[in-house]
Amino acid sequence: MSADNKPDELAGSEAPFVSHLVELRDRLIKAVIAVGVVFGALCFWPGPAGLYDLLAAPMVAHLPKGATLIATNVISPILVPLKITLMAAFMVALPVVLYQLWAFVAPGLYSHEKKLVLPLVVSSTILFIAGVAFCYFLVIPGMSKFIQAFAPATITAAPDIEQYFGFVLTLFLVFGIAFEVPIAVVVLARMGVVTIQQLRDWRGYFIVGSFIIAAIVTPPDVISQLALAIPMCILYEIGILAAQFLIKNTKAPDAEADSSDAKPSP
Repeated sequence: MSADNKPDELAGSEAPFVSHLVELRDRLIKAVIAVGVVFGALCFWPGPAGLYDLLAAPMVAHLPKGATLIATNVISPILVPLKITLMAAFMVALPVVLYQLWAFVAPGLYSHEKKLVLPLVVSSTILFIAGVAFCYFLVIPGMSKFIQAFAPATITAAPDIEQYFGFVLTLFLVFGIAFEVPIAVVVLARMGVVTIQQLRDWRGYFIVGSFIIAAIVTPPDVISQLALAIPMCILYEIGILAAQFLIKNTKAPDAEADSSDAKPSP
């Protein structure tokens, strides 16, 4: 059967708009329940206070002896640990949340598109968590040590816990999103917005742009800026390699047939 006469995989699978809204509601409820269950579990162990101590550890480890974080708001000692617990619950439940998103859009995708979307959902989750972990274990300790090394001896460092939480959350988002560079490269290449050769040609511009972005979104210390820019450059190269592989293995059947027909006969 020729490609023109081949039946559409999605023919007859259309559903009313109201049905889509009902399914979206159900998927959102399941995602919220997953986050709520993890939140409840984390409240029991290690508890909001334990999670707060864990998040504050990279900063506290480099404060002057005897110094601690402070709370300038009356309800901050309760509110901030709860916010941290909710953030941790969302990250732990992220695979379930993304699965619900995948389950919602999957019926409307062709088989060759499903081959691309599912790996992207899984890899984007892993890369985001890797970016957060990289920030927590390397960037925040290095930045804290750098700041304390240049702070005048007459200044006693005692950061406010709300400001610290907002600062750390911003860094987590920045590094989590930055680690999604390979996903962006793959999607743009797979959609035909750019070609693999164009991505290679623009390598120099991306390197310069990475350092500019790092200088804008990170604190004014060399460690944070290099820790963001260098991984982005490496991940850009990984994205090019991944795009080559996925484009080759997720072609539509029609495109594969056209390319085989275009080959000259021996």
